[in-house]
Amino acid sequence: MSRVLIADDHAVVRAGFRQFLEADSSINAVGEAASGNETLDLLREQEWDLVLLDIHMPDRSGLDILRHIQTGHPSVRVLVMSGLPEQQYAVNVLRAGASGYLSKDSAPEELMKAVRTVLAGRRYVSAALAEILVADLGGDPDKPLHARLSTREFQIFCKLAAGRGVSDIANELSLSVKTVSTYRSRILEKMSFTANADITSYALRNGLIQ
Repeated sequence: MSRVLIADDHAVVRAGFRQFLEADSSINAVGEAASGNETLDLLREQEWDLVLLDIHMPDRSGLDILRHIQTGHPSVRVLVMSGLPEQQYAVNVLRAGASGYLSKDSAPEELMKAVRTVLAGRRYVSAALAEILVADLGGDPDKPLHARLSTREFQIFCKLAAGRGVSDIANELSLSVKTVSTYRSRILEKMSFTANADITSYALRNGLIQ
């Protein structure tokens, strides 16, 4: 029997996921969290086997929550859910330790297939994502620029894109200002950008921030 936590800031989305999960006899408990902090609180208070995690949360990014789960709750599996297509986030969240990535546009049958696959200890990769991963291995020249970034670089990229300052990012991630500045320089170099404004513009064009 499994326990699943739904972490999404939209009540309608949580209700829909809950309906499908509660119809599965192998799942005996379903919880809900409407924010990043609430997700972390529930992870501390109760035992969970799987977190269905929205990549965009109102107070903390899904990447931050994923990294926290990886370090503080390594036995908890994470299936990242997003309204964005696979090519925007999937490779980065899998590198960060997620057990799968699924578009919110997916059919209920695919959602439950992904849930069962991840609860069984395997990674879930949709057909569309499998093609992206193969292209990534082959050095596809058409892959998005942000796919060049490491997990930590992408995490900082998203914060810079949202207008966060280097000092704020350093405090939030428990890093030195110098370290964050170094990551920023690497991001600009890898993406051939010159300023934070370029990062924000790119992120908005590609739906990486809302």
